[in-house]
Amino acid sequence: MKRGAIVLCGGKSSRMGLPKALLPFGDELMLQRVVRRVSEVVDPARIVVVAAASQELPLLPAEVKIARDAHEGRGPLEGLACGFAALQNTCDAVYATGCDVPLLMPTFIERMFELLGDHDIAVPKDGKFHHPLAAVYRISVLAKVRQLLCADQRRPFFLFEQVDTQEVPVDQLRDVDSKLVSLTNLNTPDDYRDALRYHSNAH
Repeated sequence: MKRGAIVLCGGKSSRMGLPKALLPFGDELMLQRVVRRVSEVVDPARIVVVAAASQELPLLPAEVKIARDAHEGRGPLEGLACGFAALQNTCDAVYATGCDVPLLMPTFIERMFELLGDHDIAVPKDGKFHHPLAAVYRISVLAKVRQLLCADQRRPFFLFEQVDTQEVPVDQLRDVDSKLVSLTNLNTPDDYRDALRYHSNAH
């Protein structure tokens, strides 16, 4: 299976107060770090960063593709559609993530690809809550995503209902990521400080 990855970073970062993609984390910026972690599992030439039309981005590896979201503010499904289209002829399935998961573990990404099996999507599920930006999608779901967007059904859950989706209880992922830090996305300054503290304690 040819693997790809989509990193969404076009969100408004309103609760953080600063663009998340440009926040320092260790000796790099958050988007750079997430792209680097993903590229331990996926060839950088098959990684696409989906950004807002005029968004400033940090320096990234030359092979990484940049796609600009044509319709801002329409949520992750719109960003995924943009990413799928950019990677359409280069890979079979993609890991999708936001740029705000600096603790993302390559072993977690690897496991999600393994769990895809013959399904269209493999998505972590915590109780009733899905993690659409820690999931693996076959590129072939693009047509269905476009249909949903046209119908203004923008929640990823609508996609999970309509295609063959493997829901993965998060506890099944603890052997590769014991504290499930790969699912910890940063929305507020407190989240950011906690993640920096965790990172410095882990090293």
